Amino acid sequence: AAQKEEEQKVEAFIKDHNVWLRLGKRGEEVALTTDGKEGDGYQSKFQWSPDRRKLIGFRHKKAQEHIVHFVESSPKDQLQPKLHSNSYLKPGDEIAQTKPHLFDIVAKKEVPLDETLFANPWSIGSHRWEKDSSRFTFYYNQRGHGAVRIVAIDAESGGVTALIDDTSKTFVNYSNYNHRQLLESTNEMIWMSERDGWNHLYLFDFGSGQLKNQITKGPWIVRRVDRVDTSKRQIWFQAGGIYPEQDPYYIHYCRINFDGTGLVKLTAGDGTHSIEYSPDREFIVDTYSRVDMPPVNELRRVSDGSLVCPLEKSDASELEATVWQRPEHFVAKGRDGRTDIFGVIYRPSNFDPTKKYPVIEKIYAGPHGSFVPKSFSPCHGAQRWAELGFILVQIDGMGTSHRSKAFHDVCWKNVGDAGFPDRILWIKEAAKKYPYMDISRVGIFGGSAGGQSSTGAVLMHGDFYKVAVSDCGCHDNRMDKIWWNEAWMGWPVGPEYAESSNVTHAHKLQGKLLLIVGELDRNVDPASTMQVVNALVKADRDFDMLIIPGAGHGAAGSAYGKRRQKDYFVRNLLGVEPRWEP
Repeated sequence: AAQKEEEQKVEAFIKDHNVWLRLGKRGEEVALTTDGKEGDGYQSKFQWSPDRRKLIGFRHKKAQEHIVHFVESSPKDQLQPKLHSNSYLKPGDEIAQTKPHLFDIVAKKEVPLDETLFANPWSIGSHRWEKDSSRFTFYYNQRGHGAVRIVAIDAESGGVTALIDDTSKTFVNYSNYNHRQLLESTNEMIWMSERDGWNHLYLFDFGSGQLKNQITKGPWIVRRVDRVDTSKRQIWFQAGGIYPEQDPYYIHYCRINFDGTGLVKLTAGDGTHSIEYSPDREFIVDTYSRVDMPPVNELRRVSDGSLVCPLEKSDASELEATVWQRPEHFVAKGRDGRTDIFGVIYRPSNFDPTKKYPVIEKIYAGPHGSFVPKSFSPCHGAQRWAELGFILVQIDGMGTSHRSKAFHDVCWKNVGDAGFPDRILWIKEAAKKYPYMDISRVGIFGGSAGGQSSTGAVLMHGDFYKVAVSDCGCHDNRMDKIWWNEAWMGWPVGPEYAESSNVTHAHKLQGKLLLIVGELDRNVDPASTMQVVNALVKADRDFDMLIIPGAGHGAAGSAYGKRRQKDYFVRNLLGVEPRWEP
């Protein structure tokens, strides 16, 4: 028996970038492919069918080489500058692509596949053979991110089908909303999708690819899946917006059955929540707070989410007895006149409502998330800026995440929008309620994506924003990292990239602008800032600039960078010369 097994042994290997078989005891070699070549050949990571009669091999095409160079002007260990280089793909570059190929080991030949359903991969993964060797499945994320799907390859015919297919006219938010879980015992898959306009969970039959039912549903979103209980067929998850009367960004904890019944809201209080289970998972300690309310702790039952008893409510009386100013949660309508836009207002500790205060917006409008604080802190970072004599605001405008798909889609091929039509309306509405907010003196600052937005504010909305400080901005989405920008701006690179670029609009600069960049920024190419500088020079526009030697991404976060940013607003919005004690 051992001798017969040795004679029938088959080994797959790579030679000259192609797939070969080595057969039996004598080691006869047979080529299964001949088209592999350097940079576009087959890899030695094979996927054998359980019956060893079929083989999946992967052909891998290398990415193009795109090297970004940096000059370190002032190295610590030598007088002369150093050149650094970094491999860094940008939007539109040729990316590495891997595709599966099917081989019949008995017939010693490749089985042709129609690649239509996986023709242009950004990535593939989750490779899996069925236990009966009947098919091979994998997850496919299409470049441009207009489609993600589970692809199935029939082992006998080579037929290719889409078991689960999610497509979008804009983008599939694969980097944030991407929970998929195969339940082996029942051959089902839990799949996360925004197909109905909100991020929800669905249950599919993995054998046929048929949708069994939508698990969660409504004008709210699943933020995260915490636990899947296959024995009880229940999912434990975090939700946003599940209480329509509350801020939709507040996190709540829930449980639901696979069939969509039995939704239990484990938390209820008006705030954003975190929980801790008892050892027997029969109870939770629920802690929730808001920016304007310190934490509240409650004991709740896991069975139905009911309140057992209050545990503790934080006492902020000593804090309130000081000069501390409570941040204010503020809501105003967005550009469509219907959608609520949420933000926070911070006032200085010596606040006097009879005075007029310039307004500064701290902006980060990256489409990958939402950024306004929701939980309590005695001193949020923005408060430190308010202490200089400003009203500080933070806002989540349209185009950011964690709301409806329509809310998010505003950013599609339109990152330069940055939610400004909503932000400006929000600030104006706040100023109507609080006349001490002087919106004739509005500043804005941010870093990275916020650096792009803050510069864009004084280029395209210079009638409202008068002063901007921008740190390490990704000012042109063609110059920045490939994955983040193609996720929102799309592929192939179209005219929308140029339209969202601060380089394109540099000649429109009004007001004051301080650009800050670290010369060794490996996250965002420093040339992105320098190309804005070039455009401003050509347009004969006045601006200020700070290059920090040896600094990387977030250079303005250094002590010196923070002082220079604050000085700029004190000088140009308050109209006084900064004074700092040594």
